[in-house]
Amino acid sequence: MCQDNKSIPHKHKHQNTKAVINRLSRASGHLDSVKRMVEDGQDCSYVLIQLSAVISALNNTGKVILKDHLEHCIVHAVETGDQETLDQLYNAIDQFIK
Repeated sequence: MCQDNKSIPHKHKHQNTKAVINRLSRASGHLDSVKRMVEDGQDCSYVLIQLSAVISALNNTGKVILKDHLEHCIVHAVETGDQETLDQLYNAIDQFIK
């Protein structure tokens, strides 16, 4: 969801919305599997490796979302001089790469 120059949120579909939803569904299923592994007392090293795969999948999904956001919302924000949306992007990036 982007902001227009009046700071009113608007909904829209980006080019990769379906792919993002599919990626999130797979990551969620994988995370559920990791949870079951912990509940079943699986080897900690293997659990950590699988958890790392979930984290990587989520980070890669974030990159797809960021790319869509840059190509649509941020281009629009720059064209309209919407500094608030740009500031929100800076904040989101800071949170994303913590």
